[in-house]
Amino acid sequence: MSTPSALLKVMSDAARKAARGLNRDFGELAELQVSRKGAADFVSAADIKAEQSLFESLSKARPGYSFLGEERGLIEGTDKTHTWIVDPLDGTTNFLHAIPHFAINIALQREGVVVAAVTYNPVANELFWAEKGKGAFVNDRRLRVAARQRLDESVLATGIPFLGHGQHARFLKELHQISQRVAGVRRFGAAALDLAWVAAGRMDGFWERDLSAWDLAAGLLLVTEAGGKVTTAEGGEDVLATGSVCAANLDLHPLILERLRAAA
Repeated sequence: MSTPSALLKVMSDAARKAARGLNRDFGELAELQVSRKGAADFVSAADIKAEQSLFESLSKARPGYSFLGEERGLIEGTDKTHTWIVDPLDGTTNFLHAIPHFAINIALQREGVVVAAVTYNPVANELFWAEKGKGAFVNDRRLRVAARQRLDESVLATGIPFLGHGQHARFLKELHQISQRVAGVRRFGAAALDLAWVAAGRMDGFWERDLSAWDLAAGLLLVTEAGGKVTTAEGGEDVLATGSVCAANLDLHPLILERLRAAA
């Protein structure tokens, strides 16, 4: 068992603190389902509140670090070499519909490289964490990607482009290429947890496009530290800049890319 560093403790404490508010709000959502506007407004307020909590905790612990968040964009700090990349609530639509599958995502980028990651699912109380070169964990258990080598035994996760986002036609071609060759495709609605679950071996692979850096940064490190491979859906390196991702173990990764290329 690896002991989390002081840096990881800062990140996990910040995630747990922000999660207390989200859990409280999540508990109240059932009451709001009947109101057409109420729930959506309530969730965007919960999102902003969670990001504020994270911003305060992280800025206090590491003054001067830059901060890239979903709600407030980039806030440049005095220390240009470090940037927090934060999603206070990944899986907003799930949260809005009272589906208990969402996460807080925190990654630290040092000179352009993600060196520490936390993805926290407050409902399940699962804290996925990783540090570059030290492995990936959930709570205190070491993570390894699944060992399956054949697509027909594999279950993959993806995201479906929704209203006004992404290229639906391309996605359907990719789904057609992949779904007839695998044991199953799942769409859970929180990319951060899809990647954490690939790291944990629950999912054999994950692909999606049109994501943001804060959806991907933490999961990228989790999967690689758990022994997996992460590239863009085209096989390139710059996952955070393109928002396109393909993650799996070393055996399945090229097979998934091959199917995605066949759909192009």
